[in-house]
Formats: sequence, structure tokens, C-alpha cells
Amino acid sequence: MRERLFDAALWLLLCVPVLLRSDPDDGGSWPLVALGVTVLGGCVAVSRRWPLVPLAVTVATSLTVTPELFTASYSPALVAFGYLAGRRWARTRGALWLFAAIAAAGLLLTTVTGTPLGQWFTLLLALALAVVAPWLIGRYARQYDRLVRSGWELADRMERERAAVADRERLRERSRIAGDMHDSLGHDLALIAIRAGALEVDPGLGPDQRRAAGELRRAAADATTRLRDVIGVLREDGAGAPTTPPGETVEELVARARASGLPVTLTAPPMPALPGMTGPALHRVVQEGLTNAAKHAPGAAVSVAVAPETTDVTGVRVEVISGPGGTTDTPLPSGGTGLVALDERVRLAGGSLTHRTTADGGFVLTAVLPGHPPPPRPAAPTSARELDRARRKVRRGLTQAIWIPLALLTALGVLMGGVALWTQHRSYLEPEEYARLRTGQPYAEAAGELPARPLDGPPHGAPAEPPGTDECRYYRTTLLAAVPVYRLCFTAGRLADKAEVP
Repeated sequence: MRERLFDAALWLLLCVPVLLRSDPDDGGSWPLVALGVTVLGGCVAVSRRWPLVPLAVTVATSLTVTPELFTASYSPALVAFGYLAGRRWARTRGALWLFAAIAAAGLLLTTVTGTPLGQWFTLLLALALAVVAPWLIGRYARQYDRLVRSGWELADRMERERAAVADRERLRERSRIAGDMHDSLGHDLALIAIRAGALEVDPGLGPDQRRAAGELRRAAADATTRLRDVIGVLREDGAGAPTTPPGETVEELVARARASGLPVTLTAPPMPALPGMTGPALHRVVQEGLTNAAKHAPGAAVSVAVAPETTDVTGVRVEVISGPGGTTDTPLPSGGTGLVALDERVRLAGGSLTHRTTADGGFVLTAVLPGHPPPPRPAAPTSARELDRARRKVRRGLTQAIWIPLALLTALGVLMGGVALWTQHRSYLEPEEYARLRTGQPYAEAAGELPARPLDGPPHGAPAEPPGTDECRYYRTTLLAAVPVYRLCFTAGRLADKAEVP
């Protein structure tokens, strides 16, 4: 309903200039007024669906009245439909093609009707001020409205994302707590079951005590199973229960691998506890190196070297070197993450990971880990980037709305100045050529000395022409000054008088 009221008000407003020109003394007539009002009504009706059509129709109507495009009746419609085209039409290519077609049609109309070229420059000026400038302002208003709407939408989205992140973090922390509870309670229940099993087979106890110990062992086992089923499912997807003791050191990891049959040596001087993610990353690098050696080079000798990093006394450098493939096949369980996940783990800890093969077919895995965890780098949220991009787009639109009309006017001024100089040059008679002209000289002979085009008439305040002459022509004496001019009067096809007049 609001849109219909706006369209009706716009139509009535645009009809006012047409109605004011209805007096036949002003060049109008009632049939033309009725036609103009009807055309404007149709333009307003289709302006929302096809914004460029009303602009093209109004331009065509104005050109039928004057080739200069500017008319008192339809110029307000040009401004209004130009603004609405920029406000309602997102694409620019169609509008630019329309503007180019208007300029070309104006030039063609000027050429066909034989009107002075200055009228075409007037058309270009009217096109720039009454059509292009409102179109650019409409585009800026459209982009500004999009920025405001995007701001509110992004603010609402950020609130929802913030709430979702908070809920996800709470659930993740609860999952971690549940996982820790599962691991610790499962370990304690397993110890209870082992001790109850030992009491169950102890010959020093009576049958009742051994039976009670058996019931305790089964209850502990059942509790462990229920604990795994109830709490263990709260782990994150893909994260199984730990298969190694929590807080295992590199020495314990190497000793466990050596006990499994992997020939591995460790070189690691005493070092303080590593802070942050460096310690878990170091353990993960050694574990992945041993796992890869056991899987891909079973039986090969493996050496693990851990040393302080020279550039950072609290950082470490670890190298896991495995020789060519051996003969035994006792692979260690693999975490399934591979070198890609290991590289991500080291990167998050602030270090770097490299790996290479040796000339004899061995494999070297090297990691450099910092002693100080890297500061977190806050990443700009997607909504903030989108809002910043929308702001840049609006600023670009504002720049276009200001500079494009100025550039068009500047180009139009340069073009008009160039055409004016060219036109003046065509009517410029050099003093040497003027001096060679003789009274009584035939026109056909004098025409070779004359410029291509004379002036349209004598300058203001020029003296009267000599009596009895058939025709007088005026030419510029200089390119830039309008006066004085040369006057050449012809009688019966001969030069009868030549003079320089102010």
C-alpha cells in the first residue's frame, strides 16, 4: 500500500510541469499534455520492475521536443527516473549502455537536422547533470541502505554466533571433564577389580570371603563397563580412550617402545618441564616417529635425539632418525593422524616440522619447538570482514557519485574547448593571406586564400557594410580574440572591398 501511494504521489508531482506548459502560447497543447501525463503514468507504473525503461522513454520524449534534451516539462522526470534507476537497479552495464546510446542519438540527431554542434554539447551537459548525477546519487543511496541492513543483520548474526560459541565451549568443557572422570574412575575401578580378583583366589580366606571378593570384582567390572557406556560417549567424535598413561614422558615412551621389540636409542639431557603445548607436541612428535618406523621399517634401528634449541634456551629440537627397513614386524599402534596432523600440532605450538629421506633409504623427522607458547592471533570474524567490505563498497560508491560527474564535466569542457578552437581555426584568416587579396580579384581566385568557414555574421557594433555590395563575409584576425575581424565584400563575383573592422 505504501508503494502505491508513493507511486501515485510521484506521478502527480511529475505531471505538474507538464500541466504548467499547457498554454498554447508556451508551445503546448491539451492533446500533448494528455499524452505526456499518460506516458508519465506508464513510466511510474513500470519503474519498479524495469527501472531503465522509464528513463529511456522520458529521454526519447524530451528529444522529440528539443535536441538539447533539457525541457521544462520533462526535466524533473529525467532527474526522478535517473535517481530511481540508480536506487532500484543493481547492475551498471545496462545504465552505461543507455547513457552512451543517448549521447550517440543526440549526435546523430544534430547531424541529421544540421543544427550547430553546440546543441550536442548542451545535450551532454544536460545528460550529465539531469540523468547521470541523479543515477549515481541513487546508487550511493542504495549501497548505503544495504550497508545499514547488513550492519543490523551482522549484529544479529554475531549475537547468535557468540551464544553458539559459548554453548559449544561449555559442552566441550563438560565433555573434557567427563572424559577425565572416565579415565580416572575407570583406572581406579580397574585397580579395585584387580585387587578383588587377588582376594578371590587367596587361599588364606574362607569361601564366604572369596565369594564376596568375586562379587566385588564383578561389580567393579560392571561399573567400569557402565562408566564407559555412559560417560565415554561424551568424548569428541573420533577421540578414543587413551591407550597410554596420562603425563607419559619421552623416556617412558621410548622405554615402552623398546620393550615392544623396537631397537631404539634415546639421547636427551635433563631439561625442565616444557610449558604450554610444547610438552605434548614433543611427545607427539616422538610417538609419530616411532610409529612410522615400526610400520614402514620394522626391525630398523631408530635414534631419538632431544636437545635444547640454541636460539631459545627453553625451546627444544627433536630428531627421530630411522634406518632402512628391517625384518621384524611389530608395529606400534598408530594414532591415524599422520604427518599432516603432526605438522598442525607443531604449528599450533608455535614450532616447525620438517621431514626428509636419507641417501641409504632412512627417514629423518625434525621438529623445532619454542619454549614460550606463541601469543594467540585473534582472527577477524566473518561478519566483521563482510561489514568492512560493505563499508568500502559504500565509500567507493560515494567517490563515484562525486568524481564521475566532475570527470564528465571536465571531459565535456575539454571537448567543447577543443571543438571551439577547431571551429575558430576554420574561420581564421592569416594576415599574410589577407594582404595578398586585391580589390577586383575574382571570387574563384580569392577562394584559395580564404578559410573554410566564415563567421556567422558581423560582430556586435560593427560599422555598416558598403552600399551596393552583394555579400560581405567576416573572418577572424586572431584565434582567441573575437574582434577585430576582416570584412570582405563581393559584388558580381569580385572582391569589391576589404577592411579590418572592430
